[in-house]
Amino acid sequence: MNALEIRNVSVSFNGTEVTHDVSFDVPASSVVALVGESGSGKSVTALSLLGLTGASVTGEAHLADGTELISASPQLLRAVRGKRIGMIFQESMGAFDPMYTIGYHVREAMRAHGTETPVAEVLEKAGLKDPERIAGSYPHQLSGGQLQRAMIALATVHSPEVLIADEPTTALDVTVQAGILDVLRDIAQERAVLLITHDMGVVADVATHVVVMKDGRVVETAGVRDLFENPQHPYTRTLLQSVPRITERAAEEQDAGEAVAARVEHARVEHGSTVALNDVSLTIPAHTIVGLVGESGSGKSTIANVLTGAQKLASGTAEVAGTAVVPGTSRQQRRLRSRVGVVFQDPAGSLNPRRTIGAQIAQPFELHTRLSRRDIARKVGELLEDVQLPVEFARRFPRELSGGQKQRVAIARALALEPDLLIADEPTSALDVSVQTGILDLLAELHDKHQFASLFISHDLAVISQVASRVVVLRDGRVVEEGATAQVLGSPDSDYTRSLIEAAPVPDPVEQKLRRKKSRGYR
Repeated sequence: MNALEIRNVSVSFNGTEVTHDVSFDVPASSVVALVGESGSGKSVTALSLLGLTGASVTGEAHLADGTELISASPQLLRAVRGKRIGMIFQESMGAFDPMYTIGYHVREAMRAHGTETPVAEVLEKAGLKDPERIAGSYPHQLSGGQLQRAMIALATVHSPEVLIADEPTTALDVTVQAGILDVLRDIAQERAVLLITHDMGVVADVATHVVVMKDGRVVETAGVRDLFENPQHPYTRTLLQSVPRITERAAEEQDAGEAVAARVEHARVEHGSTVALNDVSLTIPAHTIVGLVGESGSGKSTIANVLTGAQKLASGTAEVAGTAVVPGTSRQQRRLRSRVGVVFQDPAGSLNPRRTIGAQIAQPFELHTRLSRRDIARKVGELLEDVQLPVEFARRFPRELSGGQKQRVAIARALALEPDLLIADEPTSALDVSVQTGILDLLAELHDKHQFASLFISHDLAVISQVASRVVVLRDGRVVEEGATAQVLGSPDSDYTRSLIEAAPVPDPVEQKLRRKKSRGYR
């Protein structure tokens, strides 16, 4: 029996059709993964079922009892939302009003459809420990994983027949992600789950069926094992080939001799009574990519802030290119910070929407050099070519670029002054897997060409194994393991490192099923 049947659904915005005759089924007690790149129509298709797109929608979509959704009245859709179809969004913080406690949100959700269940019981079903404390907490007092579980509690409070989960684990740490996937797997014992994702490891871990979309069309539908073992469509094969795997040969360690690009020694950072870094020491050899991994709150981004002079040390030292890093605005410190390039996780957030691409790449030259306008324009063109973008992009604005193109612009700007150190803070976690592959290949090519050192921060061990020759593992502000990437990821000494590796889903449903049987000690 199918909990949801979708037939020939097309969605149009202002007369432009963005999805075309989409059809697939969501069986009861199953997890159907809807996969594809950004813009493929995954989320639009799901939101159109609930009348949430503000678009023109044609076709049919039926719940198990025959209730028609596409042509339903607003009154009927209001009765369906939350009660019969629950929804989990990617940005968990955006689902909560910061002025109210989690318990208040749950009670309001129950009141909307006349359900009465103890709040603590609802939160506990979503896998939240200490539910009474969580109920009395405000959104900002919870971690990303706790907020995501709280959103699951809201979405399932009425025991809906179908749960739509839109990228519910994107940007979460692997151990937190593993816990969320376990909750979704448990939910699928009783109801259907439509999981929207671009992470094929997540698909292999939790899905029973897969629907692949490209350019607004369904190009392949199959059981999860059949799809991974025998993909039929060229796009599906490309999607699977793009997935990085920890088992791939790690980047070879380069011999940098005695040269050091950056160093942190016995660093301690305090935020009030919280110790963010506790006696952390790490070295980034010249011309070497060092991976920095760990869960949220482990201190990864704090180390990056220390090296850019944005974070003051309570004790210890930091240096880049042999010069001590000290927060401040002195001429020496400004010159030093020009030796460090930074690429952030969100490419859109790092670019000014009101300035052209060329103007933003030119900014480092205007601030730190005396080059003429003609020379700066020439440099901008060279940098665009370096990141494999047309020179004509200099006249465009960020809104005219895709996510991957924006990240290439951010990389070009970060490398403008030929820095000794490039800090890449989760540069691919918000990108589709095929786009991610292109960015990783680009960084590898640029590293080979320009021989800069890099601190590559990520929670994705497969990405780290692909790009970094050395890796440092952080936990609770301390280094728990470091060494050559092949050694650390292939034969880790730390139980914590092993737990990270075991929690990371692999794009193989058979192997993933076997791994689930093993204990994840740190989840």
